[in-house]
Amino acid sequence: MIRVLLVDDQAIVRAGLRTLLGVEPDIDIVGEAASGREAVAATARVHPDVVLMDVRMPDMDGIEATRRIMLAGSPARVCVLTTYSVDDHVFDALAAGASGFLLKTDTPERILATIRAVAEGQFSLGAQATAALVARSLAAAPVARPAAPVARPAAPVARPAAGLLADLTPREKEVFGLIAAGLSNAEIAHRLVVGEGTVKTHVARILTKLGLRDRIQVVVFAHRNGLA
Repeated sequence: MIRVLLVDDQAIVRAGLRTLLGVEPDIDIVGEAASGREAVAATARVHPDVVLMDVRMPDMDGIEATRRIMLAGSPARVCVLTTYSVDDHVFDALAAGASGFLLKTDTPERILATIRAVAEGQFSLGAQATAALVARSLAAAPVARPAAPVARPAAPVARPAAGLLADLTPREKEVFGLIAAGLSNAEIAHRLVVGEGTVKTHVARILTKLGLRDRIQVVVFAHRNGLA
């Protein structure tokens, strides 16, 4: 069972989430909170696996609450859920320690898939958040400045971008592209009609072969090299 704590200052939103999640056989709602401060206390009290965290709340916002939950050493994973612009919050949420990012306009299927992905230890950002993350990462990439002219041998021909994936199998390349598009393991498994265990194996091999740490680095790597 995935133990979920619902955090939102609007009772009607919590009620809607309770209705959506309450019928899922693998999800158990273990508590609710109406502010960031209540969320920190409730996390320590009920030990959820996933905290579904609103951003703008009285007393303490969701970003600060996420930061405090992480600093307290809780094993809970936080998935931020907001009605506001992705650009406004996704970077602060990730920096605070969040593992997922959802908009309240996302489909029920997307919300459920993200909760399950986060509970399994994955990062799950959704297409909009992934695009915003990539744009910020690319904008922040250092620009190479030319050095003073010196005599030097001709530079080797750059390896084509597609060649960066030469060590991947055809299926791993397919999984790579779906990760770059922001899909979770469950969504990739559904798309390819395979088990999630198979997808996890492919993801692990992709990270190893490309020397990348996590899915977020895969996304940035793909866009930075024109592979997405």
